[in-house]
Amino acid sequence: MNPREAVEAFLRHFAAERAPSAHTLAAYRRDLGKLLEFMEAEGLDSFDHLGPDRMRSMIARLHRPMRGKDGREPRGLEPNSIQRLLSASRSLFRYLSREGKLDHDPAAGVRGPKVRRKLPQVLDADEAKELVETNLGGTLAPRDTAMMELFYSSGLRLSELCGLHWGDLDLDDGQVRVLGKGNKTRILPVGRYAIAALRALAALGGDGPEQPVFKGRAGAPIGARAVQLRLAKLSSGQAKRVHPHMLRHTFASHMLESSGDLRSVQELLGHADIATTQIYTHLDFQHLAKVYDAAHPRAKRKG
Repeated sequence: MNPREAVEAFLRHFAAERAPSAHTLAAYRRDLGKLLEFMEAEGLDSFDHLGPDRMRSMIARLHRPMRGKDGREPRGLEPNSIQRLLSASRSLFRYLSREGKLDHDPAAGVRGPKVRRKLPQVLDADEAKELVETNLGGTLAPRDTAMMELFYSSGLRLSELCGLHWGDLDLDDGQVRVLGKGNKTRILPVGRYAIAALRALAALGGDGPEQPVFKGRAGAPIGARAVQLRLAKLSSGQAKRVHPHMLRHTFASHMLESSGDLRSVQELLGHADIATTQIYTHLDFQHLAKVYDAAHPRAKRKG
């Protein structure tokens, strides 16, 4: 099996086993395409001929590409893009090893460039309250209110919000069932303001168990782009540019700030790895550091 056939076999397996989003699958295909391009440029016709030294050479070339004939300095891949490529490559190599088609790990001991983690932007409590209570009026107002309240109340992903049906909600017990990444189901609490807004929306009709909670055109489930545009309109008066994932970040940050329980926040967000959730501890510390700098007489920095 040549490298291209091996990659296609892996992608089919990955799609069937992990049920990734179309975006994730496309990203894996692009990243592994870069690996194949490197192998072709190096004259490697089999993964058997690929080793750690070659992988390091690929990383160096992608991170700091050689100057072109026109003398221009080409721009290399960002560290996070290279780390993602390495992750996809390692998944491919593990698959080939399990299938008995590769007897070594070409990425063993290979490390990518260090990623400087960018902290997500969040709304403070007053900004979040202002957003979820924004009422633009009109027939969409009940849907908008329920959508914003549930977003902030339960920390849903955008895809989870768009895919909700009324049968996923138990408003009497204050719970919502969502299908997250990897087809994993989570049961999440729903706050009282969100419950009230959802009851008001249900009272308008069309709340059968199989009906979408948030409807777009012709009664179909609302699309991700429609939510983004609606949120942009609702937040037009905010100082910050608000996007759907910011509400999830805000939920996580406020939960951690109030509870200090990292494991519970991890469960609520549906993160497989607690390291993903730990970024919110940095946000919390950032807030505490600002309070400390402003309040402690021996901490104030010179201007």
